[in-house]
Amino acid sequence: MVGVPAVSTCWWERLKTLCPERARRMLRQVLQAGLRSSFQALGRFIASHPVFFASAPVLVSVLLGASFSRYRVEGNVEALLVPKHSLAKIEGNLVDSLFPVNRSKHTLYSDLQTPGRYGRVIVTSRRGNILDPSHTDLVLKLHRAVVQLQVPVLGFNYSFSHLCLLDDKNTCIIDDIIRALEDSQSARFANRSALPLRYPITRLADGRMAYIGHQLGGVQAWGAGPAVQGPGGVSGRGQGVRSARALQLTYYLQARGALTDRVASQWEQAFCGELGLFGAGHPELSLYPFTSSSLRTDFQESSVLARRPLLASVCVCLVLAVGCCSMRDCVRAKPWLGLLALLSIALSGLTAAGILNLTGTTYNSTYLGVPFILLGHGLFGTFEMLSSWRRTREDQHVKERVASVFSDVMLRYSGATLLHQVSLGLAASPLTNLEAVRLFCRCAALGVTVGYLYTLSFYATCLVATGYLETGYRHGCFCRRVPKKGALDTKPRWYRCLMYTRYQDETHSQTHTHTPNSTHTHTPMRPQDSHLLLGCVQRCYGDWITNTYVKPFMVLLYLVYISFGLMGFLQVSQGSEPSSLVAMDTGTLLYARAQQRYFSSYSPVIGFYVYESAPYWNTSVQRDLLEYAKGFQRISWLESYLDFLTERNLSTTSQSRDSFTRMLRLSFLRQPQFAHFADDIIFAERNEGEEPEMAASRVFLVAKTTENKREEMSVLLDTLRRLSLTSRVRFLIFNPSFVYLDRYAAAVSSPLRHSLMAVLFLLGLSSLAVVEPLVAVWLSLTLLSVQFGVLGFMTLWGVELDCVSVLCLISALGHSADCCGPLLATFSSGRGDSRTVWVRLALERHGVPSLQTLICYTAALLPLAAVRSNLTRSLFRCLVLTAFCSALHALAFLPTLLTFLPPAKKTGSRQGDRGEGEGLREEVECVEMVDSTRVVDQITTV
Repeated sequence: MVGVPAVSTCWWERLKTLCPERARRMLRQVLQAGLRSSFQALGRFIASHPVFFASAPVLVSVLLGASFSRYRVEGNVEALLVPKHSLAKIEGNLVDSLFPVNRSKHTLYSDLQTPGRYGRVIVTSRRGNILDPSHTDLVLKLHRAVVQLQVPVLGFNYSFSHLCLLDDKNTCIIDDIIRALEDSQSARFANRSALPLRYPITRLADGRMAYIGHQLGGVQAWGAGPAVQGPGGVSGRGQGVRSARALQLTYYLQARGALTDRVASQWEQAFCGELGLFGAGHPELSLYPFTSSSLRTDFQESSVLARRPLLASVCVCLVLAVGCCSMRDCVRAKPWLGLLALLSIALSGLTAAGILNLTGTTYNSTYLGVPFILLGHGLFGTFEMLSSWRRTREDQHVKERVASVFSDVMLRYSGATLLHQVSLGLAASPLTNLEAVRLFCRCAALGVTVGYLYTLSFYATCLVATGYLETGYRHGCFCRRVPKKGALDTKPRWYRCLMYTRYQDETHSQTHTHTPNSTHTHTPMRPQDSHLLLGCVQRCYGDWITNTYVKPFMVLLYLVYISFGLMGFLQVSQGSEPSSLVAMDTGTLLYARAQQRYFSSYSPVIGFYVYESAPYWNTSVQRDLLEYAKGFQRISWLESYLDFLTERNLSTTSQSRDSFTRMLRLSFLRQPQFAHFADDIIFAERNEGEEPEMAASRVFLVAKTTENKREEMSVLLDTLRRLSLTSRVRFLIFNPSFVYLDRYAAAVSSPLRHSLMAVLFLLGLSSLAVVEPLVAVWLSLTLLSVQFGVLGFMTLWGVELDCVSVLCLISALGHSADCCGPLLATFSSGRGDSRTVWVRLALERHGVPSLQTLICYTAALLPLAAVRSNLTRSLFRCLVLTAFCSALHALAFLPTLLTFLPPAKKTGSRQGDRGEGEGLREEVECVEMVDSTRVVDQITTV
């Protein structure tokens, strides 16, 4: 006995040397046999302790469900939708340390990303010019109503004057367009002419130049007017305003502590209510309010709107799942398993949600896609187990049948679950730069893990219970024992139809398809007794899809599929706009549409920050700074200061540092029309007796844009950043909206790219030991094809590449593996018959569960299309395309391509090479003979 291991080792080494491919195949067979034996023992153990494995998941779910008292909703939408690590965030922190962004928000204007608390409204006239005297009076009346609005908190009435952002004179900051309208109204009442209003920079009554490009919209100009020079830094020619369609008013609030933040929040709510009352009283105006909390509220509104459709999804899926588990034979039908499968998925979701609540995870609307990921993966597992159960021998004990099901299904189901874990787990890692994607994938990965454990435990025990009902010939729905055929003859026809079944001793002998050394035996049923979908696949679809005349059309269909996918792939667009993820018909979406319609002519105000000391008195530095700002509408202290020196006949090129700084501080900034520029320059003290040094400064730039403002801003950001790397003056540019633009495309696509690479690496690694190499190759190509199709078709359907669509693309990796993996494994492992035979057999075994899952899953998605939300609309379209493309590959493309592409099938091979498992061994015919005491199996070779 001592020499046996040495002999075995020498034999193995010799086999590896002579035939390495056969050695690897034998290693895979040994590993697969070991894993199948392990799952078989696990199934036998679970079937022996059904009470524990049925009650433990329910108890755990109930206990963890009590943690919903810690349920919290995410309040910071920016943290979800903005890349965590980006240059724009670093630049924002630097800018905030020099010029506090919260204090500068009235000058550093942005659309939906303004920091702090504020209330904003777009006022449009239904007819005529918003600058008409009648409309102007209404706008000023609205302004007075907002300013006088009071909010009672802790016994004190807070008004706008208590909460407003203050300027250097300790007065509330209001929009310059309000001052211009007040001046116009005063001039009209005094019967004198007012200063003409120009666009986008106008001169106010106090002589100050003001940019009103984001306060006046839908402007029609008279044409070029006289040149406007001054503090605005406008080097072009001004345009007089003939008419305008919209005004935008913003009221900036302070929120320095918990109390002021609470008061400001209530003031925003009262602000929206006041605008609603004012709009109802003045129908000639249209009002579109927006506050700092509108985006967060409307983003979470999708969850509220989806409650009833989700309940309808559960009901529809429940009805179809029960129908898919039913058949004409009332004993072998398993309608309760359809209900219990959904219960198992629901318990797993409840358990995962409880764990997340205990760990402090906050909820957001993107989690609406998690139940559908759990539903798709859970239904595949449960329908595969049910299909395998129907292929087991009915004369075996229930424990052995369950063990056989585990041996047949769980290896493939575990592999599919592992693919889900790899794709979702890597996207949930710190490598993901988008918090919404990371949190979603973490939640989905946890739910898939818990769902896998509950399928092994809870659903398996449900299968045991229904197995005992089947063994006792009890009705699959009413659990009542079904009488034999003779006792049913006297019953009514409806009763005979309801209680129809087939006893084993009804016929003298029956034919079985048996596999030696395997517990699986397929007992052929009469066509009217089999499952409807199985009968269709066996008698119709399998023969049709493998027909020689159908194959060219399937290949042509695949080429059309690739063509349309490529067409959409070439048109993929980036969707970084936060308003595209909110519910429809909400204030945020209506405001964003009005903003795009009336105020898309100019970009948000871009801050141009020189963050290091620079020799501003130097001619070359002045020329560089003026050249950088050329082509922009600008609010520049430097350009105004140079004009100031020119008007006084002072040199702008030959001044020393001290004289340049002294004139700036003691003369320029003390002029009333230039005093506001003091906020744009930071002076640093030097030695005693010397002039302070200009440590930093800023200039505000505004770019002319078109309808594609988002894309143009992204290009402008990249261009100015490249320029800052080569400039002699160290500068950066910033606007709060840049955090949504910067590296967004990379942040969105990187989780998908990492997950896809991880899945392909896992398939390649597993092909060395466990999976057939050709299975890994085919599955990898299938995953790529499905991803390509989903990405292309969703673009053609109007879905942009944002965080929601990327979540669906990541989940599509696991969904397509669920759908196509079992079919590929069964086909690739088969030996001894033609390709067509194994394609038909694979379709019978795994095509029916895939079709059942597709029916239930798609029906569950349909109510989601009724939700009035951009987020759920993108979710519905992407998930439907995922199910459609996966089913198309599993039921059409793969069955056709596998009939003439590798792996080849070797007919007439030796018995040892005929296959693995029950589908790989030699088929034999079993003639069942019945006597008075037992059933005898007489085995004869076919």
